Amino acid sequence: MDAEEAFKLVGKMGIYQVYLCFLLAVLLQLYCAMEAILIALVGAVPAYYWDHGGLVVNSSQLASNDLAFLDWFRTANESEIHRRVHFNDTFTSIASEWYLIGDAEYEISAASSLYFTGVLVGVILFGQLSDRYGRKMVYLSGLALDILFSLANGLAPSFRLFAGSRFMVGIMNGGMSLVAFVLLNEYIDTTHWALAGSISSMFFAVGIAQYALLGYLIRNWRILEIVVNVQGTIVFFLSLFIPESPRWLYSQGRLSEAEDVLYLIAKRNCKHKCTFCLTPRTKDVRELGSILDIFHNRVLLQRTVIMMYIWFVCSLVYYGLTLHSGELNGNVYTNLALSGLVELPSYPVCLFLISKKWCGRRRTLLGFLCIGGLACLIVMFLPHNKESRTTLYSIQLLSLLGKLTISASFNIVYIYTSELYPTVVRNVGMGICSMFSRVGGIIAPFIPALKNVQWSLPFIVFGIAGISSGLLSLFLPETLNKSLPETLSDLQVFSYRRLGDEALALQAAAHTVQFGTASDTESEEYYDVDEETQMMN
Repeated sequence: MDAEEAFKLVGKMGIYQVYLCFLLAVLLQLYCAMEAILIALVGAVPAYYWDHGGLVVNSSQLASNDLAFLDWFRTANESEIHRRVHFNDTFTSIASEWYLIGDAEYEISAASSLYFTGVLVGVILFGQLSDRYGRKMVYLSGLALDILFSLANGLAPSFRLFAGSRFMVGIMNGGMSLVAFVLLNEYIDTTHWALAGSISSMFFAVGIAQYALLGYLIRNWRILEIVVNVQGTIVFFLSLFIPESPRWLYSQGRLSEAEDVLYLIAKRNCKHKCTFCLTPRTKDVRELGSILDIFHNRVLLQRTVIMMYIWFVCSLVYYGLTLHSGELNGNVYTNLALSGLVELPSYPVCLFLISKKWCGRRRTLLGFLCIGGLACLIVMFLPHNKESRTTLYSIQLLSLLGKLTISASFNIVYIYTSELYPTVVRNVGMGICSMFSRVGGIIAPFIPALKNVQWSLPFIVFGIAGISSGLLSLFLPETLNKSLPETLSDLQVFSYRRLGDEALALQAAAHTVQFGTASDTESEEYYDVDEETQMMN
């Protein structure tokens, strides 16, 4: 029998697999979420006042483009800035330590952008490494280096070293979390991928709220960074005792080792009388597609361009609203916690709607994107009155509504995109779209800074992006209850086959899917870490 059949005997989701799910989909995701949005608190600018020439002006009275302050700030030396600019003692951050205010505020966004640039590099690099050297070793190596570079973050003596270590954390965090996601799926039966994926996504959102709680309790940014690493260290030591992926071992022809892992899973699932024997997997002769096929086919080209933009917008708005939550009026910790918790209802709601005939993939995606875009655009019509509680609460509620809808949209696009591409180019298509989502994450940290031009401009950008991407989805076909295309020729005759329930697991890769190539052999392709969707076929 093959590895897939063996899981029917050792357990599809037994006690031990539940533990592995708790480790990789709960504890690890809590840690990954905190690292991803670390700058939301570590880079927050505390209230400060400018003591110059006997005139004391606090930051609430200073606009970041105040000419008098900026002129003085540009010409003042470091010692004078330290003497004249005073931060309150509520909390510390890299802004208060290195005086990243005024013209220097962009450096905070740059550090966050470097993290997402690292994520883009990491998901590409680690996917290939895990295919060659195994899931467990690459995952553990990435997690260990991630913790070390995160520790360097907290101990950085200068901003340049801080920014450089953030880039390295992005590489390790993005790549390691991708491999962990695939490793978890390869421990369980394919019928439980959707469950594991949903748990991962939900606890990423919980991780944002947990980070807000830690930030509230720990006001020193260096200690906060170290405490975040403690959770990562706990996950690392627990991960030392997990086995290698049995599916990867099987794909490499290491049948005896794969059997040992499967027997270990069976033993810990309390199935001691389980017996089986793995047989080598036969090769499939299949048509293979390339990236050129997408751009040569008019139908695929149109779908790809539209989905690239939608993925870009989802990432841009998701991370933009998350990072901007700390800059909204009100308590920075409450705003950030709500930004994470508001995502939780979006997952069951979107999965319910996309499965209904009266709604489907396209209408649900259109609705969520447009509702989120409108919520953001409404902000521009509110009066800019910091003293009005009604206005402040309205902005916060509209921001949370935008976050909820964009979270739902992000989940939908993974399922929807996989159904729009033929099997032979599905991997490449998903990879291209994922690349553009990373670009959105790289740009996202700079969008909140547009408030210096006009206070509601960040919301205007998010609103226009959301509505425009939603309207573009009207040019895509509905795929609910329709079969997926197998080859490029199927697109011409509209011959489809339906995607199985396993495709729902794609929604969990919202922070981890990457652009990659097929494995060196057909048997390896079935278990390619870069192309998780191959396992759906």
